[in-house]
Amino acid sequence: MLDRGSVTLVGGGPGDPGLVTVAGREAIEQADVIITDRLAPLAALAWARPDVEIIDVAKIPGGRSTSQDEINQLLVEHAKSGKKVVRFKGGDNFVFGRGSEELLACIHAGIEARVIPGVSSSIAAPASAGIPVTHRGLTQGFTVISGHVPPGHPESTLDYAALATSGTTIVVLMGVRTLSAICAALADGGLDPDTPAAVIADGTMPSQRVVRATLATIDEAAADIGAPAVAVIGQVADIEGLA
Repeated sequence: MLDRGSVTLVGGGPGDPGLVTVAGREAIEQADVIITDRLAPLAALAWARPDVEIIDVAKIPGGRSTSQDEINQLLVEHAKSGKKVVRFKGGDNFVFGRGSEELLACIHAGIEARVIPGVSSSIAAPASAGIPVTHRGLTQGFTVISGHVPPGHPESTLDYAALATSGTTIVVLMGVRTLSAICAALADGGLDPDTPAAVIADGTMPSQRVVRATLATIDEAAADIGAPAVAVIGQVADIEGLA
């Protein structure tokens, strides 16, 4: 009888392959099959065995896309065939990465699965730009939100008025297209339009670019920036002002 394989969900970090964890690298080195995303640090695939099977399930904006159900099925089918499967994604699997859906699919199919956390771009991209998401005496927390849908959208579950008065740094992932609406909603909720803000594109990569402005002007200042990018809204975005 063929032994069942396993699935390892590996968070690849924000882009620089040097930020993949040691455990993540070991999983890649041992994998029979690697199912990878567009935003995973693809240079890290050089660590894999020569005979590894690499399956690209990238979701390309405006282009081809692999459904989550198809991805779940690939994980389960390859593991059932006795393979060591790595699901390789950018950032951390459990921060807007649908890693929990993939873990549940494995659990329901009786597949052994484990999670290797990744460095989240919500912290790493600001850090690479010298922006701390917290700062003693200034802010005691940070809130990470998805900008995948704008304020007021039927699928949005965020209370922007509450965010505006939370006193935390606000970090926006997947918000390139919706940043203007998000900033407007925060201003409407009472956040000072002069609050410092920044957008970091390609965080931790050689192509990294940082734009700094205010809540009222960051959308215009970062108008030519495309995904992937992370927005930071709060006093910490003005690092020079912290001195």
